[in-house]
Amino acid sequence: MSNAAVAAEVKREFPYFTEEHDMIRQTVKRFCREEIAPYAEEWDLAGIFPKELFKKAANLGLFGIRIDPEWGGLGLDWWASAAYMEGMAHSDSGSVNMALMVQSEITLPVLAELGTSEQKDEFLRPAVAGDLIAALGISEPGGGSDVAALKTRARIDGGDLVISGQKLWITNGTRADFIVLAVRTGVEGHKGVSLVLFPTKTKGFTVGKKLKKVGNMASDTAELFFDECRIPQRYILGELNKGFYYVMHNFQGERLAAAILALAGMEKSVRDAMNYGAERTAFGNPIGHYQVWRHRFAELLTGIEAGKWLTYRALDLLNHGQKCVREVTMAKLFTSELSQKVSYDCMQIFGGFGYTTEYPIGRTWRDVRLNTIGAGTSEIMKEIIAKEEKI
Repeated sequence: MSNAAVAAEVKREFPYFTEEHDMIRQTVKRFCREEIAPYAEEWDLAGIFPKELFKKAANLGLFGIRIDPEWGGLGLDWWASAAYMEGMAHSDSGSVNMALMVQSEITLPVLAELGTSEQKDEFLRPAVAGDLIAALGISEPGGGSDVAALKTRARIDGGDLVISGQKLWITNGTRADFIVLAVRTGVEGHKGVSLVLFPTKTKGFTVGKKLKKVGNMASDTAELFFDECRIPQRYILGELNKGFYYVMHNFQGERLAAAILALAGMEKSVRDAMNYGAERTAFGNPIGHYQVWRHRFAELLTGIEAGKWLTYRALDLLNHGQKCVREVTMAKLFTSELSQKVSYDCMQIFGGFGYTTEYPIGRTWRDVRLNTIGAGTSEIMKEIIAKEEKI
């Protein structure tokens, strides 16, 4: 390697955030502070947030960051997505974050990767524009993470698929225009699963109920039923009976997004708690100046920094198309578990106010409990890591 090449290598910074990424982060931060945070508590009490927020997010390009410009996207990479997600920490609403991420990071990238031009024109383009809302339909009453055991079945009938079954825990389920739906089209086990694009206007489809949850209360999480629902075979996404592999691949992006969101949320919680500690006095001094809190914040910030580098490492591998199951899984496990401690400790410094919803930390503490459950439980993460390490 030449001296110039060595110098260039030394100068290269990691993580690869640029001024463009900072502009994305600041734009999203402003959007959150103006359009979401002031109404977050009100929407939680109502149990839903306005549907128009999808269109507002789309107008900022948030649903198409990694989508090809041919379909209305920006054609950027995972670092741009990370900047967007870090900006979303300022929404003070786990509900909105979860709903928008299902659209931007979980459903549309799968459609962009696997869809035909016809499918992309019908579903992807309007979804990137915020004119269609998407949901992911995998989990069922008998199993969430056990994708190979799903029971919802699609039989071939002429040129159609006829779908019957049930889905549970579906974010955006009550108002989705279409679902990226996992169905059984073949034998039992992982080899008989397919993905299809399912328009919710299809006859025989019903929303059973919107589930009442401990947290993320403004996000509509639904139970869905499919009773002899007939869709054309052209809505099969990718190859028939390859759906399990597509889902496993998609989980990497979903879990990485979960880790990035968790980290950004933790950092905001700590900064908010530090600010409160500097303003609130007790026994003649700001409570944040007492050693017990200074040391606790130092510990929390150290954990967050460690989580960042683990997550950025996984992001970099995924961004380069390299194998990263181990790193993504570790990032998801570490950040989701750490978020429980961070929210608990930050809530503590607020005292009685922390146990109200007057400050965001009360809602955050409640919402982050989902982190160790959603997108694969911590127990599943540990099992994957054990297999990767051949333990």
